[in-house]
Amino acid sequence: QVQLVESGGGLVQAGGSLRLSCAASGMIFRINGMGWYRQAPGKQRELVALISGGRINYADSVKGRFTISRDYAKNTVDLQMNSLKPEDTAVYYCNADAIGARGYRDEYWGQGTQVTVSS
Repeated sequence: QVQLVESGGGLVQAGGSLRLSCAASGMIFRINGMGWYRQAPGKQRELVALISGGRINYADSVKGRFTISRDYAKNTVDLQMNSLKPEDTAVYYCNADAIGARGYRDEYWGQGTQVTVSS
């Protein structure tokens, strides 16, 4: 089983910054890609940023403000969030496309971390 644990969420004023971190652990054979999603109350979960297969993708709403990075040796992924807006308020979830020790590929999710941006 692959486990993901997020950290770094909190309350910040508009224009401020936060850095989210996600650590993968467990019986991991390979992680193909890692990313960040978010979900606001009453809304669908949406992709924020993804790093996989040599490519990095960002939602249009966060381009130029957020930066995703991976540490491949430590199996971690971070999301640096700058110039935060109230619209960024959501629960942020870490995601990994991974192959476990038994050779099965699946998607895994963290428990989520709350980000609240006040105006």
